[in-house]
Amino acid sequence: MSDALSYLTAVRKEAMQSYFGFLKSAGQHLDPKTRALISVITKVDNQTEAGFRQYLPRALQAGASADEILDALLCAFPTLGLTKIVWAIDILLDMDIPEFRPERLGHRAGWHDVAAVADLPGDRGVCLEYGEERLFARRDGEQVRVFSSRCPHQLTDIPARALNNDRLTCPKHGWTFDLRSGECVDKGDRPLHELEAKIENGRLWVYC
Repeated sequence: MSDALSYLTAVRKEAMQSYFGFLKSAGQHLDPKTRALISVITKVDNQTEAGFRQYLPRALQAGASADEILDALLCAFPTLGLTKIVWAIDILLDMDIPEFRPERLGHRAGWHDVAAVADLPGDRGVCLEYGEERLFARRDGEQVRVFSSRCPHQLTDIPARALNNDRLTCPKHGWTFDLRSGECVDKGDRPLHELEAKIENGRLWVYC
C-alpha cells in the first residue's frame, strides 16, 4: 500500500474501509485469475508503474500464463491503445521475467528431474539449479518442498547467496521467507510460490 493510501486509511478509516469493501465485493463472482488480469489491465490503463509491477506477479501466482497476460493486454487494445501497451511491455522486459522470454512463450509445464534426494541437507534450505532455472528446496525427512526463486513482490530473481539456513531474503526490498513453510516472515505479506514436487526412485522431480 502506498504512503498516501496508508494516510487516508488512518485519517478516514470508515470511508476507506467502505472503498476497499466495495472493491472486494465487486469481483466476488470472478475467479482469482480473471480478477488479477483485470487488475493488470487497469494498472496499464492508468500507467501506474508501481501497481503494474505489483499486480503482474499476482496474476502469474493466480495461475495466469505469460501468454494469457499478453493476450489480455492486446484484447484491451481498444481502450489501452498501442502507446500504453508498449509502455507496459517496456516495464515487463525490465523485470526480466523468464516466462515472458520469447523462447518460453507457449511453454507447457512438465516434470523435471532436479536432484538426488540424498544430496539434499535435512537441516536447512538449499538452492537447486537445472539448466537456466533456479529453485529453493527444503527437505524434512522424506518430504521435500520446492519454491520458485522469484520474490512474490516484484518477481525479483533471488540469488543463491541470499539463502541463510532456512531464511531467504530478497535483496531488492528485504522481503524475507522461511523455507520450512515458504511464508514471508519480514517486510512483505505474500509467500513464495510453491511448486509441485514428487520423489521417485530417490530423485526429486519438480513440475514447472
